[in-house]
Amino acid sequence: MYKKNYILKIENLMYSYGDSQVIFDLNMNCRKVGITAILGRNGAGKSTLLKTISGEVSYSEGQIIYDGIETKFESQDIRCLRGIGYVPQENAVFGSLTVHENLLLGGISLKEKCNIDVVLDYFPKLSQRLNQQAGTLSGGERKMLAISRSLLGKPKLLLLDEPTEGVWVGVIEEISQILQKLSKDLAIILVEQHVKLALDVSNYAYVMDRGRVAMQGDSNKMKDDPKLLKLLAP
Repeated sequence: MYKKNYILKIENLMYSYGDSQVIFDLNMNCRKVGITAILGRNGAGKSTLLKTISGEVSYSEGQIIYDGIETKFESQDIRCLRGIGYVPQENAVFGSLTVHENLLLGGISLKEKCNIDVVLDYFPKLSQRLNQQAGTLSGGERKMLAISRSLLGKPKLLLLDEPTEGVWVGVIEEISQILQKLSKDLAIILVEQHVKLALDVSNYAYVMDRGRVAMQGDSNKMKDDPKLLKLLAP
């Protein structure tokens, strides 16, 4: 049964690439406010999970209930309009467009005029790059732009796939601080290889192993659990 304090509830989810099953009988909840971290080795199924939630791929069995409604027959566009924002791991910005043009695309589905100043307050570095082609930005700046563009669609649930990958350590700390601010007003599902960062900013965490949830719990309690190291070891 869907609970009102959750914005997302996943039940018995299955997903396969052709004959290869990637997600097995997965169950997961995400509260309406706060950060839920998804941890796991490469190939554990983390990115595929975000793709099924966003609607980029279709799941074969189970349920994904977002904001009280089963999403199985909703397109990715419909899910976006209903408030699911998705920032993929790669190719998250339009490199040939300027920063300003990328940001305007983020609010294109809104009825009211897109106000990019909202996200520039979070990422002031972007205000110095508005007329620069997005493809010429640094890795960290492209991550900031991708997150900002998604925020301009006013999501209720923001899916972030490796937002600190390939990013300079100083920018990682900046992104971490922004995520903590954002989590006071919306739900975030964070797939992240920086385990300490993920557990520091999140409220609850799931650890995936070979397409299954192998461990879950409050992030603070999980930090010192020896089982976590075993599950994440190469």
